[in-house]
Amino acid sequence: MPLPLLRQSCKPETKKFQSGKIVPCDHDLSNKGENHQAKISPFSPQGMVKKRSAFEDLTNASQSQPAQSKKEANKEIVKDVFKNISKNSTDKSSAANMCNMTIPEDIDKDHSDPCFNSIYAKDIFSYLKNREENFILNKYMDKQTDINSDMRAILVDWLVEVQMTFEVCHETLYLAVKLVDHYLMKVVCQKDKLQLLGSTAFLIAAKFEEPSPPCVDDFLYICDDIYKRDELLAMEISILQALNFDINIPIAYHFLRRYARCVHASMKTLTLSRFICEMTLQEYDYVQERASKLAAGSFLLALYMKKLEHCVPILEYYSGYKSSELHPLVRRLNFMLTFSSYNRLKTVYSKYSHQIFFEVAKIPPLDTSKLEEILGS
Repeated sequence: MPLPLLRQSCKPETKKFQSGKIVPCDHDLSNKGENHQAKISPFSPQGMVKKRSAFEDLTNASQSQPAQSKKEANKEIVKDVFKNISKNSTDKSSAANMCNMTIPEDIDKDHSDPCFNSIYAKDIFSYLKNREENFILNKYMDKQTDINSDMRAILVDWLVEVQMTFEVCHETLYLAVKLVDHYLMKVVCQKDKLQLLGSTAFLIAAKFEEPSPPCVDDFLYICDDIYKRDELLAMEISILQALNFDINIPIAYHFLRRYARCVHASMKTLTLSRFICEMTLQEYDYVQERASKLAAGSFLLALYMKKLEHCVPILEYYSGYKSSELHPLVRRLNFMLTFSSYNRLKTVYSKYSHQIFFEVAKIPPLDTSKLEEILGS
């Protein structure tokens, strides 16, 4: 069952949840003529739904969601399109023209738009990649006595709904999942506290990423008021102490944006890679993958699915990963897309089936034999 819109928020800024204002989370900072990708907002006042607990049953995600086509979609201006791609260029032609060029000496040489921080881009992503060494995740579920990977998947599915309900940026969602995993690697959590952990991690991530984050009362409300304010604040302290207050964790979403800019990919290709990457959030088997590598693998598979193999050398150059290093990961990702059970936890699939996200979830994964042919060429 989807989450509701929030009741009257505790701060004026959060009234945008009800007013339907545009939420500028992903601005296009380079080309105002490129197609704008909007944020799905299926939780309009006309379709008010009930708040719920994420763990009211283990099949909560199997309940049907309202048809996205009947809902008003709030426009989200995207910042991931590039100056060199014209408004009417197609995915294949624009990307092919750029990819057939020799690898540029400096993809960030255009400093005309200070919002891109192009002068510091190389240093920023080099720094983020180095910081991954400080946030290595190991498999932790064997240490947990009361929860399992299925419960974690349900929690992440619910967090995706929270991200859509609050209309916050995707970076907040990715960081929240990272906070949950790092906490669970160090602390044993009881089943009845898992949703509290997820909502509190989302609160911390929102404080870190959002200019106007939702308040504590909003999170208590979406948890169906099963937790008290003091419990949420105590969990916030517990998470921050467990992570030694170091929450600037590199996330795959940042790297996806960087790779797309370097390859000059279209928004449809970038969105496809985001769908693949977001599908991994609820899969426990991917917690050990580094953000930069997971993003590179997701983007590489998207290039293969869009028949843009000629762009692979540029991705290799800027990501630092050889395609041969990514092939095992690409196989796993394609297998995940092929055999995922969308009728159980389907929030991500439903989200990216919307026309605002180019319906990329409906793009069929590669046939196994076709993928092997591509990887072997």
